[in-house]
Amino acid sequence: MPHLSPSPGRAGGLAFPFPARRSSWLLGLLLASHLVGWGQAQVGPPSRPARAAHAAPTPAVAGRTTVQYAKGFRLDYAGNYKVITVQNPFEPQAKAVRYLLVPRGATRPAGYPDAQVIETPLRSLVGLSSMHVALADFLGASDLVVGVGSFKYVSAPRVRQRIAAGQVYEVGQGKELNNELLIAHHPDLVMTTGWPGEGIDHFQTLRAAGVPVLINSEWVETTPLARAEWVKVLAALLNKESVVNQKFDAVAREYQRLAALGHGAAKKPGVVVGLPFKDVWYVPDADSYMAQFLRDAGATYHWDRTKAPSGSLALSFEAVAPVALGADYWLQTGSLTTKAALLAQDGRYAAFAPVKNNRVFNNNLRTNAQGSNDYWESGALRPDLVLADLLHILHPELLPTWTLRYYRPLR
Repeated sequence: MPHLSPSPGRAGGLAFPFPARRSSWLLGLLLASHLVGWGQAQVGPPSRPARAAHAAPTPAVAGRTTVQYAKGFRLDYAGNYKVITVQNPFEPQAKAVRYLLVPRGATRPAGYPDAQVIETPLRSLVGLSSMHVALADFLGASDLVVGVGSFKYVSAPRVRQRIAAGQVYEVGQGKELNNELLIAHHPDLVMTTGWPGEGIDHFQTLRAAGVPVLINSEWVETTPLARAEWVKVLAALLNKESVVNQKFDAVAREYQRLAALGHGAAKKPGVVVGLPFKDVWYVPDADSYMAQFLRDAGATYHWDRTKAPSGSLALSFEAVAPVALGADYWLQTGSLTTKAALLAQDGRYAAFAPVKNNRVFNNNLRTNAQGSNDYWESGALRPDLVLADLLHILHPELLPTWTLRYYRPLR
């Protein structure tokens, strides 16, 4: 999902302004995610037993793919159709949402009366989050994207070219979603991100008009590979299982190789993450995917065993400062690029060891002229590259020739 600064503009990895009406727990979750690395927790029951974070990829049957890391969705094959089941991670009493994927022109099979039908393969997609743009780009299907929530928060070069050529329309988000424009264009699918109070029922106008809407809840996953595995949802919709098996499995294998290096590191440097927002310092809890990144990068993280219902811990400056004073590294400082800008926010940061030792790194290296940070887009699908950055920062001797892709030091 896209990036966020403490100022309005991006929330929860979504390309839309943060609505003031969101509940306080969700605000903490979103700020922790973007100010400190998308801290998130599994808020609802898993659809199946938890999987190991680094299990070896399961061999796939030709023309099919399997879900190995993600807990928020399942994919089933039956005859010539497929069933995607998306769990509701934020309203435990709500039912899971089912989607029946039927070959274009085929008759709807019997059963699954509650399922929404989506004809496959998709010919057009509207992605309300830049994460959805990343899914298409990863699969070599950028030309499929005909609409986005906001032009501002798109990084993929091909999609930006199409925006410049007038081939992609902007539809807004939340209360600003332009239903009339979507109905007029009638895309094969609108992919959205579910929120408390904004599940599938929130899109009844589009569904009544025959525009399918699919919820993508990758942001609630608790490991980097689980989050990235949501690309298999779009692969199933495009009949690109063979492509995703090859590309995602390569990412997973490389991630596992790098994680082994991190776990075997002789030293485990201490890390602090994020920045305070309105006097609250949101940090990822033990079940967040950022905490998993830090474990796999061979870091010592002070809150590695502390859990919170929302997936992030809302702490005071006084609670974080003692950790930051002695930390080895400080990661993910909002949109800042210089130490001067950091100290201008709060002069007390000058006492933190990472500031004194020039070991402050931010994940905004790939920010384009529009202000979109590709870390929240392509980085979500390439956790192997993110982990390589973290290893190079924390253990430069392990990857001495690596060139940082998403992170950069504050100058």
